Amino acid sequence: TDSEQGKTLQQYYEWNGLWLEEAYRVLKKTGGIYIFSPWQYSGMHQGLLSNLFKIQSRITWRKAGSQDNSKTWKNHTSDIWFATKTDDFLFNQRAVGIKSDEPVLDHDIVKSNLWLDIPGIPEKNGRYPQKLFSRILESSSFKLNWVLDPFMKTGDVGLASKLGGRRFIGFETNKDHLLLAMKRIDGN
Repeated sequence: TDSEQGKTLQQYYEWNGLWLEEAYRVLKKTGGIYIFSPWQYSGMHQGLLSNLFKIQSRITWRKAGSQDNSKTWKNHTSDIWFATKTDDFLFNQRAVGIKSDEPVLDHDIVKSNLWLDIPGIPEKNGRYPQKLFSRILESSSFKLNWVLDPFMKTGDVGLASKLGGRRFIGFETNKDHLLLAMKRIDGN
């Protein structure tokens, strides 16, 4: 999420707390949540998530090509927080914390939380690399699972969900972005 224009930091914090409470309410017991966070808000997201969820990992990925006008260290990374509702969740195509007689399969999903192999692209119109979403969906869901994106923007998560055989629900307050996202997802 990005800071809403016109909101104070306190208002932004409270707003994030409200939507995270609602996400917690509707998430299945075995569900997980991923939050993309620029470094400026990463600590805030960690604090808010830890109030409700069980934080499993902070993924750091290389965001090459980002517009950084910093006068000190250039920021070329972004955080992705992975949290779950309980200790019983899906990861790497198997249930974690749930006793099962199923054999554990070792898939080719990268298990490190440092993702340097996914090249970042300039975030023009809020776009992220599809490989980012595909990796998350492959590691935390099965085909036909439901995926919710409460901030659709251009429909990247919806497109990755459709291409990966997942069912998708998305919300977007900007009507123009919503129509473009729907057209993009339906076009594939």
